[in-house]
Amino acid sequence: MRIGIYPGSFDPLTNGHLDIIERSRGICDRLVVAIAINREKQPLFTVDERLEIINHIYKDDSSLEVVSFSGLLVEFCKSQGIHYIIRGVRNITDFEYEMTNASVNNKLAPEIETIFLMTKGEYAFISSKMVKEIASYNGDLTSLVPQFVIQKIQNKYSSIRR
Repeated sequence: MRIGIYPGSFDPLTNGHLDIIERSRGICDRLVVAIAINREKQPLFTVDERLEIINHIYKDDSSLEVVSFSGLLVEFCKSQGIHYIIRGVRNITDFEYEMTNASVNNKLAPEIETIFLMTKGEYAFISSKMVKEIASYNGDLTSLVPQFVIQKIQNKYSSIRR
């Protein structure tokens, strides 16, 4: 069985993330979407909220599992029997960053392969950071994130502004 992992912060989940998830499902028999807990970042959504959002979007899909993890990605992969790390790449800056990570991961766990998927052109400009910036000014998010995520973002910013 080909088990892949698509790790990220998903804060928030964007249409670009959904595109990579959908295309990854064609590569893997089972896909794990893994929310990385990064102590260096100050996320908008808690890990539990991000798990809820992704689980809501994929509630009827038994071939996809949503989890969170901390620590080294390759160690998590080894513990779960995962042999493919899937990374979305939007531009040359992403590629350089991801190539460095893939090289380190390969050194630590040569049995785990990294697969780069180029983001489709219509999603190449979308980043979670940009989505949060637009949302902070109450901008239109309809082409950037799913409707369910828009509602969650609006609720989050409403409570922050109070």
